[in-house]
Amino acid sequence: MSLTLDAITLTYPDGDRRLTALDAVDLHVPAGTVTAVVGPSGSGKSSLLAVAATLVRPDSGRVVIGGDRVDGRGRSALTALRRRSIGIVFQQPNLLPALTAAEQLRVMSHLDGRRGDAALLAEVGLEDLAHRRPHQLSGGQRQRVNIARALVNRPQVLLVDEPTSALDHARGAAIIDLITAKTREHGTATVLVTHDRTHLAGVDQVVELVDGRVRSR
Repeated sequence: MSLTLDAITLTYPDGDRRLTALDAVDLHVPAGTVTAVVGPSGSGKSSLLAVAATLVRPDSGRVVIGGDRVDGRGRSALTALRRRSIGIVFQQPNLLPALTAAEQLRVMSHLDGRRGDAALLAEVGLEDLAHRRPHQLSGGQRQRVNIARALVNRPQVLLVDEPTSALDHARGAAIIDLITAKTREHGTATVLVTHDRTHLAGVDQVVELVDGRVRSR
């Protein structure tokens, strides 16, 4: 299932005026592909992810997942949609410190009424570390748990926010390679926000945001 943002405009109040975060942004991400979104700080990257995740309603424009327009749905319907169809890999893993890697996934699966899938830990190379807690894992390993957790609900859309910001170059490259591989394997429409342009050789398209607008590359 693809993800499409069609003419998305988003503004925020700023004193007695409104600040434009996204200005008529168009983005189409086919299933099984990775679109990297790059741009300077304040360019609108985080706002784009928030709209795509249905966490923020745009002023105008359409969000379409798998051919279905979703931006007009109510709050409870959007919550259900996020649990069922959208996986999010946060910049910081924010794992629960008392839970093992396997239990982190189990909690997410229970929220959606599904059984946990230990095979996901094997997919991200952590099958032998399933019983370790976050403090027993390296930064790269914690991010791998974060990726597996985002895939628990078999999402149609995978949204990834700066996954390499706390990692060195080699571990960062491995994480981007893993995200790309899981995108192909699971057929997700993946949006990857990143500040590091050195890891983009394997993505399918690169979109640059400048002042809330898409700049052609």
